[in-house]
Amino acid sequence: MATEAVENYLKAILTLSQESDAADATITRIAAVVGVTPSTATTMVKRLDRAGLARYERYGAVRLTAKGRRAASDVLRRHRIVELFLVQIVGLDWSEVHAEAERLEHAISPRLLDRLDEMLGRPRSDPHGDPIPDADGRSDHARPGPITACAPGAHAAVARVLDQGAEFLQFLARAGLTPGTRVAVVAIDSIAGSITLKPEGRTALTLSLPVAQRILVTPAF
Repeated sequence: MATEAVENYLKAILTLSQESDAADATITRIAAVVGVTPSTATTMVKRLDRAGLARYERYGAVRLTAKGRRAASDVLRRHRIVELFLVQIVGLDWSEVHAEAERLEHAISPRLLDRLDEMLGRPRSDPHGDPIPDADGRSDHARPGPITACAPGAHAAVARVLDQGAEFLQFLARAGLTPGTRVAVVAIDSIAGSITLKPEGRTALTLSLPVAQRILVTPAF
């Protein structure tokens, strides 16, 4: 059985490779996600390489092997099902569950995980819109795009939120920018670096482009 530390690294590498190009799963970014120094991350990544879970080239990207990807998908599956359970059944706010799931994901048994998955109706995404891999490691590979890529006048639906920070999620909830919400792009000011959005049933608000890039959407008609 993989240790908690190994699982955290596998999850970090997989998440980084899914968010962008695999080349972006560098030691520096992995260290930032896991919360360690680059030298510590390098030591662990070399360990993963020896175990056949990842492939590492000095100054290059870290890539999971098929074995490593299966293990990482299993950790993601546990994490995201636990998050959804904590929101839908326990009643925690979506801004609270990430840290709780980080602790619980390493202790849950396959039997209990499958029972939770069944209880929740075999969901395809967690409260933040992140896809939940199935028992075979497969997940919805459709990639929504950042709302900043939409043209003024476009309508979209919030699909996923990349930033799991509690304050950011609480802000999105107050603004009405949660997954499933329809949003109209009112204006984009490239000079000011801002975008004005109008969530359905809410007043319009203006966000900086870096903040808005953390909100992924799909077209809505």
